Amino acid sequence: MSRVKSTALVVFCLLVLTVTPISASVADEQYVPQFHPTMKAHQVRGEIKIDGDLGDRGWQGAQPARNFTEHSPGEEVAPPVRTEAFVAFDDKNLYLAAVCYADPATVRASMCERERIFDDDNIGFFFDTYGDATRAYIININPYGIPYDALWSAGWGEDSNFDLIFESAGKVTDSGYQVELAIPFSNLRFPNKPTQEWKIDFYRHHQREVHYSMSWATYDPDEPCWPCKWGTVTGIADVKPGKGIELLPSFVAHQSGVVTNSTFPDTSFSNGDIYGDFSIGGKYALSSDVLLEATYNPDFSQIEADASQVDVNTTFALSYDERRPFFQEGIDVFRTNFNAVYTRSINDPDYAAKASAKFGRTSVAALSAHDEQSLRIMPFEEWSAYVPLGETYTNMVAARHAFGDDNHVRALVTDQRIEGGGSGTLTSLDGRLSLTKSLAVRGQFMATHTSEPDDTSMTAYLEGVTFDDGKHTAAYDGESFWGTAGLVGLVYDSRRFWMNVRTYQRTATYRAANGYQPRNNDRWVIGNFGYNYRPKGTIIYSIDPGLELGRIYNFDGLRKDEWVRLSYGNLFRFAQASIWLEYLRSRERYGGTDFRDIWAFTCDTDISPLKAVQGGINVTYGNQIARNFMAMGRQTSVSAWLDIRPTDRLLIENGAAYTKSRDADTNEEYFEGYILHTRVGYQFSRELSLRLVGEYNDFSERWSLDPLITYRINAFSTFYAGATYDYSKYHNCGFDEINTLTCLSQRQFFMKLQYLFQT
Repeated sequence: MSRVKSTALVVFCLLVLTVTPISASVADEQYVPQFHPTMKAHQVRGEIKIDGDLGDRGWQGAQPARNFTEHSPGEEVAPPVRTEAFVAFDDKNLYLAAVCYADPATVRASMCERERIFDDDNIGFFFDTYGDATRAYIININPYGIPYDALWSAGWGEDSNFDLIFESAGKVTDSGYQVELAIPFSNLRFPNKPTQEWKIDFYRHHQREVHYSMSWATYDPDEPCWPCKWGTVTGIADVKPGKGIELLPSFVAHQSGVVTNSTFPDTSFSNGDIYGDFSIGGKYALSSDVLLEATYNPDFSQIEADASQVDVNTTFALSYDERRPFFQEGIDVFRTNFNAVYTRSINDPDYAAKASAKFGRTSVAALSAHDEQSLRIMPFEEWSAYVPLGETYTNMVAARHAFGDDNHVRALVTDQRIEGGGSGTLTSLDGRLSLTKSLAVRGQFMATHTSEPDDTSMTAYLEGVTFDDGKHTAAYDGESFWGTAGLVGLVYDSRRFWMNVRTYQRTATYRAANGYQPRNNDRWVIGNFGYNYRPKGTIIYSIDPGLELGRIYNFDGLRKDEWVRLSYGNLFRFAQASIWLEYLRSRERYGGTDFRDIWAFTCDTDISPLKAVQGGINVTYGNQIARNFMAMGRQTSVSAWLDIRPTDRLLIENGAAYTKSRDADTNEEYFEGYILHTRVGYQFSRELSLRLVGEYNDFSERWSLDPLITYRINAFSTFYAGATYDYSKYHNCGFDEINTLTCLSQRQFFMKLQYLFQT
């Protein structure tokens, strides 16, 4: 059967399912939508103890927010369960609580680490303290009171690296579950006014056969500005926003060992000395609107290493998420359509400082750091490389002004200076303007200036490489040049239909010294179009067809790539199942060769039949360029994940990624390999956890094993101790009779003690 016929058959079968009736679980005859509801906060007159029990005297008289609206799977209808939410305050704390009605036997809850609650039932408390739809606090609490917190910003979404200090608790009851939390006003940023009026919403996730989502406010699906849809809380009066000093000292100790002779790896393992480092960071809030932050000898360690990525068939530098705690407050101001600020470019700083401020609807942020071991991405038309720079000084400043609903204009400047000579500077101006409620235009223009160091030894492996039609060499030989980049896009987002059409370009001399820009000399035109249909009374509750059209040229007018991508997705009303189908046709010019018969079919499925078992698999098959062989390969890629929770305290997360490529005619192998990843975590209490991460990378023939024990009082006060063990396979080692040997290649023991002091 041909590929086209196979795809058509699968799509036809899925469409047939849409006419299979099922019984509705909830009648909504009595449902009354409430757009932009309003509530008054309760002033506490007695004690509130944060334990999940709302019988305290301080809650007496508090009026609940009721009449929630289901957003999914139903569209703005009555939800299957009732929810009540409360807001209260005294002169020190903001109190939030919710009563979530449900069959207690079906409540999904786990005793887990902070931030890892989204397979559980949970309820979110979202509030925009300035009411300007530019940033908002996001807090979700599971039935055991374990939190997830984030900072939402316009144009970017949620940043889960943000952490807020607060107290939370929860309990499962005979009628469902209850949660309760207290947030010190000293930890919040809001206007210094006698009375407050905040945008607020309460958003409940009810995990059953489908993922029900519901909130206090009814949403207009044609309104893309999310906080603009929320309700309002009034009545908070005579409270003072955050002001004062925070100190965060920490002590880190570690010892490393490594194989020093790969010919005799089993007998040449050398242990280094034990090192200890003390660092301190501090914050000083001049007011609610102005925050200063500095750190000396900062520990930017990550509790968990980055999971390996399959990079066997890519020529571009990979990017990784930022997890380091220093890059939190104010960093949203630096984020643009282009990834002009990639904070992991500040690799190993010995000091850093930050300032952030908000004046009305204008936000300003600045960052400065001295980095002892910087890396810079060197982008080209078809590949990129990392270049070590040594010591650098980085300075960044950004200002964003918001106006109307979800509109803004922003200016950004970044500058990196290399010790011994050389620099990279970027200036940017971007913005977004709503033309109608659903239609908006966005744009950005950037100019960069690069002054290279005059030291070709730094780029010895790039000898002979040129760019910009041979006008410049890749070697660091003291050249200076300007580059530009720009973007214009049109975005439409409504109840049923959405589109994102944009064109952008980067000249061959464009380089973002502190950004993630792995390629240049390109002009892109891309259009994405999607439609959402919600059939009623069927086994499928969401049908999502999509189309993507794209074309890339270089600045000589040569076509580099063009493609058509068709997609089709379904969300089902059982076991939280979903399926996503995609078909790609493309032709690409790579390495001077035209590859015309590129195609790929992808099937991605996820399922959660039980709260203890969840999993998914992604399969891609088709003709893809084997880039290191300059040939067309018949490529198969499979990735899968399976999470198992035998008890509410034990979670076993498994992942696997496999890829291979062979010549379609001769079956000659171009590459083949896999990565296996397992993470086992046990939560003894809310504070104490143990986890073990194991990974095998077949491409590098490397095993790793990382145990860790953590005691976490809050997001910042923590103690952990652990180790990393890396095992490698050595070839042609030892004497003639020994050809292959697997042994420990490097090891590290480490511990960290950190405690937050607040005044």
